[in-house]
Amino acid sequence: MKLIHHTPDTPYAISGHGPGFVLLNGTRREHSLVVCIDRVLEAWAPDFEHLEEGHFAQLLELDPELVLLGTGMVFRFPPPALTRPLVEAGIGLEVMDTQAACRTYAVLASEGRRVVAALLIP
Repeated sequence: MKLIHHTPDTPYAISGHGPGFVLLNGTRREHSLVVCIDRVLEAWAPDFEHLEEGHFAQLLELDPELVLLGTGMVFRFPPPALTRPLVEAGIGLEVMDTQAACRTYAVLASEGRRVVAALLIP
C-alpha cells in the first residue's frame, strides 16, 4: 500500500508498506527498523520473539512523545517487563500490527509530532 499523506520536510518518511516490507522514502526495507522524523535505526530487534528490555530503552534516546510498536503481520502485546523503560519515562506506547503502525506514523509525523515507529518486519 502506498501512503498518500502530507509529510513534513524531513529526511525520513514512511511512503508505503506491504507484507514483509516498508518503503522508507521510496526505498524498500525488508528488515526490522526504527523510524523517527530525523533518523533511522537500521539494527533493532529482528522479530517479536527477540524483543528485550534494552530494545525499548534504546527508543528513549530518540526523545519521543509516543512510540508506535508494529509487531509484524499479527498484533501481539509485549510483556510489561519489556516496556518498563518507556512507562518509567512517561512515554506513550501504542502497539499494533506493522502496517497499522506505518499508517499511524505517517499521520502523526505529518502533524509534526515527536513519534517513533519501531517496526518489526520478520
